[in-house]
Amino acid sequence: MFSFDKDLWHVGRTMQEPRQETPPTPHTNRSESPTSAVGADVPRELPNELSAPYEVPQFPIEQIEKKLLIQRQLNVKAAECGQSVRSFGGSEAGAMTFEEAVRLRGEEDEPEVVLPHFQRVSISGEDTSGVPLEDLQLASSYLVQALEIRKRYMAMSNQSFENITDRFLRSMDAEAMANHTPHKVPKTNIADHDVHPPYTKDRDPWECPMPAPKGWTIKPDKGVFNCYTTVDGKETRVPFQYVTLAEYIQDKYTMCNMIADGPLKSFCYRRLSYLSSKFQLHVLLNELRELASQKAVPHRDFYNIRKVDTHIHAASCMNQKHLLRFIKKTLKTHADEVVTLHKGSPMTLKAVFQSMNLSTYDLTVDMLDVHADRNTFHRFDKFNAKYNPIGESRLREVFLKTDNYMNGKYFARIINEVAADLEESKYQNAELRLSIYGKSPGEWAKLAKWAIQYDVHSDNVRWLIQIPRLYDIFKSNKIMNNFQEFLSNIFTPLFEVTNDPNSNIELHKFLTHVVGFDSVDDESKPENPMLDPDVKSPEEWDDEDNPPYAYYLYYMYANMTVLNHARKEQGLNTFVLRPHCGEAGPVQHLVCGFMLAENISHGLLLRKVPVLQYLYIACGEFSRKLHNFLKYRAKMGKHFGELAKIRGIISYKLSPHEQRAYAGAISNGLPNIFRRFRESVLKVAPPFIIAYLVYEGVEREHHRLSRKNPADFANDQ
Repeated sequence: MFSFDKDLWHVGRTMQEPRQETPPTPHTNRSESPTSAVGADVPRELPNELSAPYEVPQFPIEQIEKKLLIQRQLNVKAAECGQSVRSFGGSEAGAMTFEEAVRLRGEEDEPEVVLPHFQRVSISGEDTSGVPLEDLQLASSYLVQALEIRKRYMAMSNQSFENITDRFLRSMDAEAMANHTPHKVPKTNIADHDVHPPYTKDRDPWECPMPAPKGWTIKPDKGVFNCYTTVDGKETRVPFQYVTLAEYIQDKYTMCNMIADGPLKSFCYRRLSYLSSKFQLHVLLNELRELASQKAVPHRDFYNIRKVDTHIHAASCMNQKHLLRFIKKTLKTHADEVVTLHKGSPMTLKAVFQSMNLSTYDLTVDMLDVHADRNTFHRFDKFNAKYNPIGESRLREVFLKTDNYMNGKYFARIINEVAADLEESKYQNAELRLSIYGKSPGEWAKLAKWAIQYDVHSDNVRWLIQIPRLYDIFKSNKIMNNFQEFLSNIFTPLFEVTNDPNSNIELHKFLTHVVGFDSVDDESKPENPMLDPDVKSPEEWDDEDNPPYAYYLYYMYANMTVLNHARKEQGLNTFVLRPHCGEAGPVQHLVCGFMLAENISHGLLLRKVPVLQYLYIACGEFSRKLHNFLKYRAKMGKHFGELAKIRGIISYKLSPHEQRAYAGAISNGLPNIFRRFRESVLKVAPPFIIAYLVYEGVEREHHRLSRKNPADFANDQ
């Protein structure tokens, strides 16, 4: 595995002093190898500022590879000039060749790095696509149109769009290319590098700027909140742009027609197959070079690169043993503490366990019964039941809820323990998902108070807010009258605190640690995946039926877009949309995710849609933007390796991510339900994890696997 911060070859640093010229050494008759001859021309090795602020010795393999790189460049230069390699003979030629190699990089790449030399595979000839020319032209126009749609939606919502794809789209427009000025941020020292988390031990972690109130009036207009200013008694809407529902429906129909187009499907399928084969050739030709470049990175290996778990639910962020140990410890030390109400009467923690005829001695991991097995495959009802320890919702309410009789006291403690483990490991970070249900507008205030009151904070943790699609349940229980109330309960508090941070200081502080929103629920529920232009507005949606996935996602996106504009004007952090998408249900969900979301979770159904496969790959590498401590360049991607979905929805061998070059990340998802080990999936050796997943055997096989070394798996059938 390559480290994301150090996987490129560093040629020079702009902040270094110019290298002083040394007088040439007298010529001797000692025979030299080509690499040693070139070694005299290699510029002086520079200290590795990105991994450590001190001088470190360079690895011999790095020196050898750099010498070979210069030698190859000299050979190319000599061939072009009709001269031999020995005619170059001086350090100026080597330096000049290095400068030429650096100039060959893209216009927006960092000036300090150059890729290592690999053997390249090229296909010659007029037609390399394998489809007729007219089909190729049509497919190309469709793909560019789809990428332009996504680019427009991302720009309007202050979400990021992949740089390489953006550069390609600009090259199609001469005027846009001429007017574009790349934005470069110089890195002058280690503190400026964006992978080093801030040090907050000596300051208040909840300290944040407090902008002045804007005095806006916040009102919804057909489901989308808008900000209004009042001048001389007349209200004027603040011009925060967002995509209207009619535009969204039209673009969605356009995208759905694309994925059903025959010539486009043929082109994308053939192109994906071609790229897969080309990658296999690259592996055969350059595996040793990649390994050499990986080993040449000083002070970095799989265990000490910074890893981020971007998909992990807070209620299951601990493993089974950790949860069991915490419950036993709490039952021993706080047995007489009142934790809940039963039929209006207070119950202590001891009384809760006595009502279930349990004691600390009786509790085991197997009795918790929170581990998923083959019986949960395609059974979302059984899957959700695994959230309840011992099958009791009361224990989940006591230990794994923020809004309970004790205001989430125990939940805060166990999350702080998980955060302490992350801090101890130093290189592991997590984005924990907390739930806002939309039942009442006071949920945000309670969640923020819980975080501030119990100081649930860590430099290695950020929050993602997941919003379950449960309007139909609230409606059937007469909690709300229409879908607009659901949206108001979610977004009104956010707009109010953005307008005036002093209206709820705790919520304002909490939002500085929130990175985005997620939409969760069972995607396989029956629905109409397409929206009609005359679909009901949220004020009119008073049916007991749940709105479609596309309807939910649009109103989350549109309101988040306006909210991001308002927060950007206030100088506050903005949010991204990262929904669960494409794990089940219709493939049109993936169209919604491509248009509206910066990133998605899962995308397992991509194996059925070659066009979307190609578009998701075209939208670049995967990364996440963890505000304030790990600022990646965020691009379209998926975290596809979640144990939950490999074990719960699709077999590993059928996963599309095993077959295509998607940019993505492995994530835990639900460690309490799917993990038996204290170590994160980001820490355990990959051979062990994959073997554990593919085995899909009974419990005794899992126990047998736990006793084996990863190297021993080669002997298993």
